[in-house]
Amino acid sequence: MAVETLLPSAAPVRFVAEDGSRADEHGTYGEPAGERLKEAYRLMVLGRRFDVQATALTKQGRLAVYPSSAGQEACQVAAALALETRDWLFPTYRDSVALVARGLKPGEVLTLLRGDAHCGYNPVETRVAPQCTPLATQTLHAAGLAHAMQRRGEEAVALALIGDGATSEGDFHEALNFAAVFKAPVVFFVQNNRFAISVPFEKQSAAAALAYKGIGYGMRSEQVDGNDAVAVLAVLDDAVKHAREGKGPVLVEAHTYRIDAHTNADDATRYRDAGEVAKWREADPLKRLETFLKSRNLLHDTEIERFTADAEVFARSVRDTMNAEPELDPLSLFDHVYAEPTPQLRRQRAALEAELEA
Repeated sequence: MAVETLLPSAAPVRFVAEDGSRADEHGTYGEPAGERLKEAYRLMVLGRRFDVQATALTKQGRLAVYPSSAGQEACQVAAALALETRDWLFPTYRDSVALVARGLKPGEVLTLLRGDAHCGYNPVETRVAPQCTPLATQTLHAAGLAHAMQRRGEEAVALALIGDGATSEGDFHEALNFAAVFKAPVVFFVQNNRFAISVPFEKQSAAAALAYKGIGYGMRSEQVDGNDAVAVLAVLDDAVKHAREGKGPVLVEAHTYRIDAHTNADDATRYRDAGEVAKWREADPLKRLETFLKSRNLLHDTEIERFTADAEVFARSVRDTMNAEPELDPLSLFDHVYAEPTPQLRRQRAALEAELEA
């Protein structure tokens, strides 16, 4: 295999500049259709409002924790739109907006972050794995499931969302090696938001870009401007197509930025300055896409107003859902541990049931 076929672009793929004007830095990638870009904008508006609302819910005590993805909406939404219903999404704890864009109900998405259960939705029905908190373990799950689908003859793809910090974990490298050797139909999508909690990128890796990490495993790689929704969707569309056609896995790195703190429990002012955040706010993916679409007459003010109003209605539904007290069954603790409960589990369940009745 020629190394040239694996190398990412010398500079991140880009269709749209920071000011919303056209940028011809995308090589042979085709621009997604206008209707798909408008749908991406709608979901980004919805996702940002959801993110703001979820952050507010932590301050009201309705969520235990919330890792914001403000500034990463282009990556989140493109990841959902690039997949078909038959495909699998493997998210991290920071990818709630991707789940909302995938069509999951907000109450189901936020179950984990409220502390009610490890997962609030049915992964088999939704084809969305539980949101993963341990770094990089979902990459192994994605590679394994993709290989299993391949062996069953399914023309489906798995997409694993990853943070830059996860690329420092051994699981990440094991997953890439396994997927490349067996040509598993999986896309590893790294959202490089410059910080692993408080550790800056330059203290994590000496690589020119994380995309180059795929080459050593014989994996096609690419890097993209993660705040350019047009470019992210174009690159992910191509990566998913490549994997679906049996040509092997793809590693995509999106260069983006985490505008808010790591979580509501983090004080980001201790390790980065306000000027850096302000600079990245100017590269706002939502505003960039809006300007681009309006300049091409693909988006109008009336549609922007409608999308914004719909997002407010959605935020109200999130508040109503999370303000309602959950109905929890203590005995559900024993569900989904084993397909066939062990004698020990049966005894423990019976003991708890007797205690609750007493």
